Amino acid sequence: MNGFDSIRVRQRAIIAQWVLTGAFLVLLGAFFRTQVVQHEKFQLRAETNRLRPVSLAAPRGPILDYRGRIIAENVPGYTVKLLTARKDSLPAILHRIATVVPLDSAAIDDMVRRHRQTPYQPVTVFGGADFATVSRLEEHRALFPGIVIQAEPKRLYPAGKAVAHLVGYTAEVNETDLAEKRYPGAELGTIVGKAGLEREYDVRLRGREGVRYIEVNARGRLVREEGASPVLPPESGRPIQTTIDLDLQQFIDSIWPAGMRGAMIAITPQGEIRALYSAPTYDPNLFTGGIPASVWRELNGDSAKPLLNRAIYARYPPASTFKLATAAMAMKLGIIDLHTRMPQPCTGGLRVGNRYWKCWDKRGHGNVDLVQAVAGSCDVYFYQVGLRLGLKSLLDEGVALGFSDKTGIDLPSEARPIYPRSFEYFDKLYGPRGWTPISAAMNFSIGQGENTQTLINMMRFYQALAGNGQEVTPFIVPPEHPEPPRSLGLTEEQLAGLRTALISVVERGTAAGATRRSSSGEVLAIAGKTGTAQNPHGKDHGWFIGFAPADHPKLVVGGIMEFGEHGTVVVPLVVKALRRYLLGPDAPPMDSTRIQVNNTDEVPTPRPEDLSPDSAPPAAPAPGTPAAPAPPAAPAPTAGSPT
Repeated sequence: MNGFDSIRVRQRAIIAQWVLTGAFLVLLGAFFRTQVVQHEKFQLRAETNRLRPVSLAAPRGPILDYRGRIIAENVPGYTVKLLTARKDSLPAILHRIATVVPLDSAAIDDMVRRHRQTPYQPVTVFGGADFATVSRLEEHRALFPGIVIQAEPKRLYPAGKAVAHLVGYTAEVNETDLAEKRYPGAELGTIVGKAGLEREYDVRLRGREGVRYIEVNARGRLVREEGASPVLPPESGRPIQTTIDLDLQQFIDSIWPAGMRGAMIAITPQGEIRALYSAPTYDPNLFTGGIPASVWRELNGDSAKPLLNRAIYARYPPASTFKLATAAMAMKLGIIDLHTRMPQPCTGGLRVGNRYWKCWDKRGHGNVDLVQAVAGSCDVYFYQVGLRLGLKSLLDEGVALGFSDKTGIDLPSEARPIYPRSFEYFDKLYGPRGWTPISAAMNFSIGQGENTQTLINMMRFYQALAGNGQEVTPFIVPPEHPEPPRSLGLTEEQLAGLRTALISVVERGTAAGATRRSSSGEVLAIAGKTGTAQNPHGKDHGWFIGFAPADHPKLVVGGIMEFGEHGTVVVPLVVKALRRYLLGPDAPPMDSTRIQVNNTDEVPTPRPEDLSPDSAPPAAPAPGTPAAPAPPAAPAPTAGSPT
């Protein structure tokens, strides 16, 4: 090797040395950056690969009645979750679990679908599992790799069916809920309120979930459940105390006739809801931890619609219960007073032009004043009041009284009543020549026609009659900032007069006999109004709204009974509820085993001319369904409305 070659070798050696030194420095810098500068980042990533989070459900806040009794609480329960290393292994493990404990195939498909969306999260197999289920799974734990069983609070409704539509139920949040942002802060797997008070006050009741970690190996298989990392405990939800009287709520459930559809509400003159009941009902405990698909299909497929809250969602013609509203409008405008008699006495009907409008009582009521007309529920009297008011005033004053608006009660899914705000509604529905203001006004005056109300909306009106003449927003949880009340526009004397008329209904009118003497001589004076809503789809619906004590009301109770045929069928239930609340469970028994009421009212048989196309538009529809609000109601037959 000559000198030149020796120099080239040294140069190459130096270059190689610098390359190696540079590479070493780069590696050293990378190691320093990874181990020192970004230590926390990569440690977290490593921990994330090693640890899998498992959410810890927060105990929901309890729901209490106004005396502090429990409506909804938490009891110890178990949640079963499954951690799988591969997506395709999940169905096999779930079907294996189904051989040990019942597991619906539809539920398996849903778990697989949800796991594809969050593959690194444990799959909830059972929420709110009972001890027997957990015991069977523990016995066969070796067959189910990745199964995680943990104790969690379980929602319980001790009163069960009695409070279903009031309190609602809880369930796991779904993708639709998250997409529509119905539950702020919720994630897949979070338990949220789905109906009733649970839904309305979900944010307050839910609390904040905790988290614990389980350790997995490089293949994602479970290594250990406990001690892998510190646990972040959940924060309990806040309790809510309602205005509900749980004793009254359960009592109404106990006296409601089996198989009968309808609803009942009890409210104080100050707007406090003491009971809210809908029938048929269901057991909200079935939803805790996930309702079986077969039970869900059964509830949704039931023609009686047990999931429908008839107290705030179903709409019915208010019938003769609306006659008090007609009277209030006319008194407010100075058209009538308590002693006003109409030009045409009731002889069983009223002829207007070439049409004959029947009263429910074909014998007639004679020449009566307002108090007597309310007591006997005289249609002819109120036909003439409606004509004096005119359709425009009926619409304007009805809107002012809130008959076209929701009440704003603190429950989700309240339906808006149907009450037109202008003539445009009729023109759009029937065409400009397909209706007349006279026919519409006469129908409205007796609570029929294009007027369908929810029970809660009628209760708001009667709450004002029983109170100081101010309609307040009904509430179940006292609001921090209540809405301002709306006045009926009546004087104290006028209010007292209408209450006197309602007392006459019970003393000698269509609900005569509702005020009964007990075996000890005690008498509870009750005032109220019956109503029978015409129903083109079957038997008529029955209404009764009453309050007591009649001279200084403390509670208003109203009920609607679908296909009840007559308002008097509801009277005994309302009377019993009033007695239970005001006199207590130890009140002396009535002197009769059955409260008798005057049930001589007849549903009129329309004459052919009453039902001709140009004289009687179609009848109002049946109550709405839970799937969608009911369509606008068409008018009922213009023959007289029974009380």
